[in-house]
Amino acid sequence: MSEENPKLPIREWAEDDRPREKLMAKGKGQLSKAELIAILIASGNTEESAVQLAQRILTSVDNNLAELSRLSVKDLMKFKGIGQAKAISIVAALELGKRRLAEDVIKRKRIKTSADAFHLLYPELSDKQYESFRVIFLDRANQVISTVSISEGGMAGTVADPKKIFKMALEANAHSLILGHNHPSNNLQPSPNDIQLTKKLKNAGNNLDIQVLDHLIIGNDSYYSFADEGMI
Repeated sequence: MSEENPKLPIREWAEDDRPREKLMAKGKGQLSKAELIAILIASGNTEESAVQLAQRILTSVDNNLAELSRLSVKDLMKFKGIGQAKAISIVAALELGKRRLAEDVIKRKRIKTSADAFHLLYPELSDKQYESFRVIFLDRANQVISTVSISEGGMAGTVADPKKIFKMALEANAHSLILGHNHPSNNLQPSPNDIQLTKKLKNAGNNLDIQVLDHLIIGNDSYYSFADEGMI
């Protein structure tokens, strides 16, 4: 793009600098995050090109797509040049990305590592503003039977009822399970309540011959695994 006139509309840029043309010529992997978002919004505002506007939006969330996915349509509309239609396009694109990630994991079925469990839980937990508790039920081969929501909480925490969890596990004929919840603060360290609950559920599972394999705390783009840390 011309250094002398960075506000030129995309259609007037050199062909190699246009995001759509660049994607067609060089492949999607060659585009930056800002260029991909620029394709979604198509135009900028009177002061910025689409790419510049996209980069400003990304800068506001430290260039982190997980943080960007936490923004609502109303949040995005606060940026000059982003109307409702453009905001909805961004939100929808990010949601599709999360669902695709979840489906990739489900296709594999088998949970072999904490990372596998993280990738399954991440789309459901990463961008919530409140704590939410999920459980993955597994068969004897560690294949996913189902992922279920146990509770939705507030900013301070959520409640996971052992009776409800193991009733659902028995109904699903689960051999084992993996616990997971998010920390909206992005502080991945387990709280005393997290540790106590994990021990309680582990003991309950042992009594019912349903093994609790792990408990994951999900942040914006990373996680804490009780199993990996020798806490379970």
